[in-house]
This record gives sequence, C-alpha cells and structure tokens, in this order.
Amino acid sequence: MIKTNNLVKIFTTEEVETTALNKVNLEINKGEFVSIMGPSGCGKSTMLNILGLLDNPTGGEYFFMDHEVSKYSERQRANLRKENIGFVFQSFNLIDELTVFENVELPLLYLGINAADRKKKVNTVIEKMGIAHRGRHFPQQLSGGQQQRVAVSRALVSDPKIILADEPTGNLDSSHGDEVMKLMTELNAEGATIVMVTHSPAYADFAHRSIHLFDGQVVTENVNGKFHV
Repeated sequence: MIKTNNLVKIFTTEEVETTALNKVNLEINKGEFVSIMGPSGCGKSTMLNILGLLDNPTGGEYFFMDHEVSKYSERQRANLRKENIGFVFQSFNLIDELTVFENVELPLLYLGINAADRKKKVNTVIEKMGIAHRGRHFPQQLSGGQQQRVAVSRALVSDPKIILADEPTGNLDSSHGDEVMKLMTELNAEGATIVMVTHSPAYADFAHRSIHLFDGQVVTENVNGKFHV
C-alpha cells in the first residue's frame, strides 16, 4: 500500500539547511498496524506529513497504492488524500462551533456526498464509536477521550484506505489513552491499515511493527517482539 525509496526531506531557510529525512526506505502493507517512534526532531511528523500527502519529499520516491506520487501537485495530492486517507491528530482538531455530528460530517461535505447519505454514514460511525448520544453536543462539552472518539469517527466516516494517527494519545490521561489504543486495535482487526506516530513504547507495542527513526533515518525495526537492526 505504501513504499518509499531513499526518501529525503530537506528544509531550507536563508541561514540553515536541515535534513529532516535522510534516505528513508519503508514498506507498509494493507491491513498492517505500524508505529513510528523516535525522539523529538527525528523526523516522525515530517514522515507522517509526506505519507499523508500533506507535503512532498525533496528527493526519492513515494509509492501510494502503486502510484508514484512524490512529484504530485497540491491539487493532485488533495484529491488522492480526501478519498483515501483519514487523519487523527494529537490535538483532536475539532471545530468548536460545530456539533459532534457536524464535525464528523465534514469529510463527506468535501467529497460532495448528498445529505441523506451523509446522515446515514455519520449516524453509523458515531454509533459504532459509542458517541451517538453526543451527536448534538459541542466538543467542549466532551471529555478528552470522547473528543478523540469524535476525531476517529471523522477519520473513518469516508471509508479511507489508511488511517494516519499523529500522537493520538498525546493529550490524554492513561485511562483515556488506553481506551483510544483499544479502539485502534479493534479498527485494525476489522481491516483498517493504521500508521501511528507515538512517543510511548507501551502504545507502540499495540502495533504489529515499530519503526524507529533517529536523525531522519530508520535505525531499527521491532517486529512481533523481535529486534532487527
């Protein structure tokens, strides 16, 4: 589903050039649950932005669903992104002025889905996520765990091919964090492909495979408890 060859990302200002990713090679198959780990500044978020078609690499190749997309324009990336990728963020990124239902509905509006189908899809996913009774509430009326369930619902409502989660437990206490990880595991068991950035070794263990980045490079992988250098 995802493959990179010698992926490079360099950020340049007038004074300094920073290599965020340095010849990264990885492959993620359909149905996998993969975590990306590493210290702050190692390139995790940069990697997720490129995998999520929010940014282009400076060099190398990126294959998304068998298409080489590293040179795609913003319009091409946006079209591919909205039809195939669901995002879950650390800060939830919910719109305070919209209800739970309306927040979850947003991706369907962007896709031009008609009102009747939108209502059916939203009601189905919020029922599945256990927040149907909160449909008319606003984000600030919910707990952190409930807000993240809304964010996951929004990511799922358009039936994406892959879910990208950037520190999905970062703003949650341990009990709500455990709840979100259980939810991720259940979604993966139902067939969702998930790539998750996390600082937590305990939460990384929920994944089938952990990729460790350091200074913009893949240094190790941990597969089913077996350490590979």
